[in-house]
Amino acid sequence: MKKVLNIYLFRHGQTVFNRDGIFTGWKDSRLTAQGKKHALGIARQLKDVEFEVAIHTRLSRSRDTLAPVLKGHDECKLILEDDRMIERSYGNLEGESHASFIERIGKRQFDLRAEGDAVVSLNKANRKKVEKFFGTAEYDAIHRGYKVAAPEGESFADVEKRVGSFIKDLKKFMRKNEVSVAISAHGNSIRLFRKIMEGAHRKSVVQWVIPYDRVYVYEV
Repeated sequence: MKKVLNIYLFRHGQTVFNRDGIFTGWKDSRLTAQGKKHALGIARQLKDVEFEVAIHTRLSRSRDTLAPVLKGHDECKLILEDDRMIERSYGNLEGESHASFIERIGKRQFDLRAEGDAVVSLNKANRKKVEKFFGTAEYDAIHRGYKVAAPEGESFADVEKRVGSFIKDLKKFMRKNEVSVAISAHGNSIRLFRKIMEGAHRKSVVQWVIPYDRVYVYEV
């Protein structure tokens, strides 16, 4: 009987920057107390499944979320680091507060084409504030910057390219070694992972909210 090979993909727990409404990207922000609870929740969801390999990125929030997940999984013999699943780089926006960003939007002191997609990193309340400035039609249109990077950062298309490369190599690795894999990743890398694996259209993808407490399961 052929062994079922699964990918267990989950987002890191809440960080200080997440809590405080700051664009994080490649900056290293630690888990909050709530973020550590999120990690424990993921661990509980995965306690009865088996995976032989685990993957994290170089950022502490990815590693620290994975740590409690690994407890009780003696079958996991290999832990790998792969930054193709790291968060989207927001370039010059990293470290800026969402409040400052929204204030600049209100004053139109920003590049709509390059920075418009950054709204997907805002929470629901802040997205509503942005929508108020634009009106619904224009708000929906800001996601057309899918292939345009924020200054010194990455576009969604850039992230999709590296995540696609990761998925291609991951599937080969899993089939060759007959292993299931747990992946501790980031909101926007998961967004593009889902897009590829689920065949979703980018118009839907940019509207998704990637929660801290959900495990996405894909059979290879």
